[in-house]
Amino acid sequence: MLKAVLLDFNGVVINDEAIHRSLIDELLLTENLRPLTPAEYQQFCLGRSDRACLVDLFEHRGRGLTEAYLQKLIDRKAESYHQKLVALETLPIYGGLKEFLEKLQLRRLAIALVTGAVRSEVEYGLDRAGLARYFPVIVAGDDIASSKPQPDGYQLAIHKLNQWRQSQAVTDSLLDDIAPLLPENCLAIEDTFAGIEAAKKAGMAVVGIAHTYPYHFMQRQANWAVDRFDELDLDRLQVIFSRPKLAV
Repeated sequence: MLKAVLLDFNGVVINDEAIHRSLIDELLLTENLRPLTPAEYQQFCLGRSDRACLVDLFEHRGRGLTEAYLQKLIDRKAESYHQKLVALETLPIYGGLKEFLEKLQLRRLAIALVTGAVRSEVEYGLDRAGLARYFPVIVAGDDIASSKPQPDGYQLAIHKLNQWRQSQAVTDSLLDDIAPLLPENCLAIEDTFAGIEAAKKAGMAVVGIAHTYPYHFMQRQANWAVDRFDELDLDRLQVIFSRPKLAV
């Protein structure tokens, strides 16, 4: 059965890819490097953590980074990102997200966030948008050494969700299903190829939401594709998940 839904942050919860691209361009310019090409942004940055993006991008440009200097760049970008969000009157949260999260809660489905973004960025965005209460489990880029498309973030999220569900069972008499979550009980929602690949490597089925790439691109990569959150039919998904085996 479907027991948990795990969402990406950038490009799924918040429409901020343009902000990230501009900030990476600013970093490159301060390092006397030319701005990103569209192909470079897609190859090195989309769906990946800042750490993985910057390491591979600088290497591609012929520049190595020490760990200390890499961390300075990551911290500088995180601070600039925070300033950008603070300056916005309204955060660019995708329409229909809050209603979708409400539906998940009503169905008593566990919810987690799995992202390569820095935790401080994620927590600020969720708090300011009034969405933090929906996400008892967050796996951020700070928590794992590898980036999507590797499955580590999703694997850690399942572990944390199992811990959270056990703690809930102590106080929630209605939570009678405390069997450990398995990947086949989980649905990931992703907007990039790297994210879809990471979830599939972790053994999960994936909905590709066409926020970053066109719908037909998502169709080719994910198990299902939608344009918007309100197109996700949870009743139909629950039927599909209740079948003997769901191929991912």
